[in-house]
Amino acid sequence: MVLPPVVAGVALFFALGRRGLVGQWLDRWFDYQLPFTTPAVVVAQTFVAMPFLVITVEAALRQSDRTAEDAARTLGGSSWYTFRRVTLPSIRPALVAGAVLAWARALGEFGATITFAGNFPGTTQTMPLAVFLARETNPEQSLVLSLLMVVVSFTVLVMLRDRWLGHPADRTAAP
Repeated sequence: MVLPPVVAGVALFFALGRRGLVGQWLDRWFDYQLPFTTPAVVVAQTFVAMPFLVITVEAALRQSDRTAEDAARTLGGSSWYTFRRVTLPSIRPALVAGAVLAWARALGEFGATITFAGNFPGTTQTMPLAVFLARETNPEQSLVLSLLMVVVSFTVLVMLRDRWLGHPADRTAAP
């Protein structure tokens, strides 16, 4: 979370570039080069945003009550069954919150994306990269793209507000 995004992009190059630790094998064995492709955008954004999901889920797992899991195992539930039917539903709000935080971070990702995936219109250009490019040549387009990103972000937050605050009917129900 504290790693500068451009440094993350350089790290991705060192690991997955054509001459990188893993990238050289991808190139040699599969004739596949990841940098400057659409999948590189996904990798860069995921790399930068994933800590938001991991930290949120980790906090939920640390705070969860283990008695239901112990009861499921005592009643013969396998580890996978217990995880799927007890643990996962109990941390679902944290999973959703972490995913939304990660998505929001990825939506605005600039540094790792431009470093690892480039800025090729129609291939690797994301909205933040388009805003940056348009700022110099077409400030009006830059403003429109920026407003579009704000509207998308705000819409998602409004759609998820009940998930975080609870449904209005739940708040007014008698105890």
